[in-house]
Amino acid sequence: MKYSIFSLARAALNGHKNWPRTWRDAAPKKHYDVVIIGGGGHGLATAWFLASRYGIKNVAVLEKGWIGSGNAGRNTTIIRSNYMLPGNIGFYELSMKLWETMEQDLNYNTMVSQRGIVNLYHSDAQRDAYARRGNAMRINGIDAELLDQDGVRKMMPFLNFEHARFPIQGGLLQRRAGTARHDAVVWGYAHAADKLGVDIIQNCEVTGFTRDKAGKVIGVETSRGAIGAGKVGMSVAGSSSRVAAMAGLRLPIESHVLQAFVSEAIKPLIPGVVTFGAGHFYVSQSDKGGLVFGGDIDGYNSYAQRGNMPTMEDVCEGGMALMPIIGRVRLLRQWGGIMDMSMDGSPIIDRTPVEGLYLNAGWCYGGFKATPGAGLTFAHLLARDEPHEEAARYRLDRFRTGWTIDEKGMGAQPNLH
Repeated sequence: MKYSIFSLARAALNGHKNWPRTWRDAAPKKHYDVVIIGGGGHGLATAWFLASRYGIKNVAVLEKGWIGSGNAGRNTTIIRSNYMLPGNIGFYELSMKLWETMEQDLNYNTMVSQRGIVNLYHSDAQRDAYARRGNAMRINGIDAELLDQDGVRKMMPFLNFEHARFPIQGGLLQRRAGTARHDAVVWGYAHAADKLGVDIIQNCEVTGFTRDKAGKVIGVETSRGAIGAGKVGMSVAGSSSRVAAMAGLRLPIESHVLQAFVSEAIKPLIPGVVTFGAGHFYVSQSDKGGLVFGGDIDGYNSYAQRGNMPTMEDVCEGGMALMPIIGRVRLLRQWGGIMDMSMDGSPIIDRTPVEGLYLNAGWCYGGFKATPGAGLTFAHLLARDEPHEEAARYRLDRFRTGWTIDEKGMGAQPNLH
């Protein structure tokens, strides 16, 4: 629906009393063709692709809180496809291409900003590793440029080049990478899915699975009653282990807290996204001027959406080592997202051993940037009962068979037992 400046002003003056909902607050029906557990970006994107691309519109998305209350609203908004290994590189480039058409596809402003990302390197060995990654990207048709120190200095003269403990030698640049507004992405998918008939059901926590005599999942038990389903898809990020346990499954993942931070607003400084190669620190600048940054996971298992001071100090120390210019900038707030960290740092999109139950999990640090790609490939699996070609290696049994996709620094570094 389009609005004139006069209608917008009229709505503001009357307290938005007549402002229409961007999606329906649906009540659960008795049965759906597909029920998706999790109302974050992945779950909503899956529902939209099911309806728009595969014609399956009798779909419900169940969210235990409100739309966007989980990891979808608790990340650092970075999108990129600078991966290297077969299995990941094609998937994340598929997702990157979907980011590039998202606003037109959804008819919604998700604030996709392709400002670029630079991964800094600080040694000859790290340079060679980034050169290898960049070559793998270019072989697969993905943009990549290896910069020397002068190239980085030209783009980001505010970095610490002269007296750094870890001197900057150069960086790997992907110009098509950047950021997107996480809240707007969730709202856009919810808005578009609702228009196609998908029921988005908030404050509806799944408490168990309904199974027939043969053990097949035929629905879910929720805080709002039983809901039948032809198929059930799990897309619940850091809560994957807890939800899967209700079906008797033990997943090869652990849940950890990943903190993120935002500073007070400052004048435009950082042109894109930059990552510190000598420590786990990454930063961009929001449209409002705040520095949005994060680092490593907190290092202990947790389902709490909060972090600890030692990790906060470590992340800020990384920022100071990279660019001491931010030393007087005040930190406004921090938050914690629950990451489901897989054993090899790569995700899982597969059928589970329980018939009728499908899994999208194990995204580690890559969940937000994977949103459109995960939605498409999970929808493909649910609709056709076969993996999408770009997610074919995201098998649940790869840890048993040894066909892992180990991106190392691109994935998890938890204390796995």
